[in-house]
Amino acid sequence: MMKRKIIVAVTGASGSIYAKLLLDKLVQLQGQLTEVAIVMSDNAKQVWEFELDDASHGSYPFKTYAKNDFMAPFASGSARFDTMVIVPCSMGAMGRIASGVSDDLISRAADVILKERRKLILVARDTPLSLIHLNNMKTITEAGGIICPAIPSYYSKPKTIEELAMTVVNRVIDLIGLENESYRWDGID
Repeated sequence: MMKRKIIVAVTGASGSIYAKLLLDKLVQLQGQLTEVAIVMSDNAKQVWEFELDDASHGSYPFKTYAKNDFMAPFASGSARFDTMVIVPCSMGAMGRIASGVSDDLISRAADVILKERRKLILVARDTPLSLIHLNNMKTITEAGGIICPAIPSYYSKPKTIEELAMTVVNRVIDLIGLENESYRWDGID
């Protein structure tokens, strides 16, 4: 199995639990990874601390880059990061990506991933969706990105908020292409 170089970007959309659980899972799966880079918006840090009542976003064993650090390796396609996950992805960040506006490291990295024809996964976290949101999703999908809405599944009968959110994170892990033990649907007995 090819080891992955992954960028995890966190925006200020509600849903910090998804980012936390993904990063926790990537720590467990480090043997399948060459590198994980983290970039967070200022709002993402505030929302994380508000929603999760902690500041653990700064405690992961991965390198973190400032939101305006255009010298970060993944601001260029030559760094060969193969996957970028934006989790949660705000509609503002999605709009900038769909429009090709690279005004911060998150949107620049997404632009690089798309132009290099690599894997971009946006964990969209908003509802309801306007026609503008839907058109932005369509544009990103046509450019090769994957829209993975933060819509949990229930057939695994999750008992906690973390288990429920993990159904989305496990789907993201599958989309990245990592080996992961998780609930698999096998039909109703």
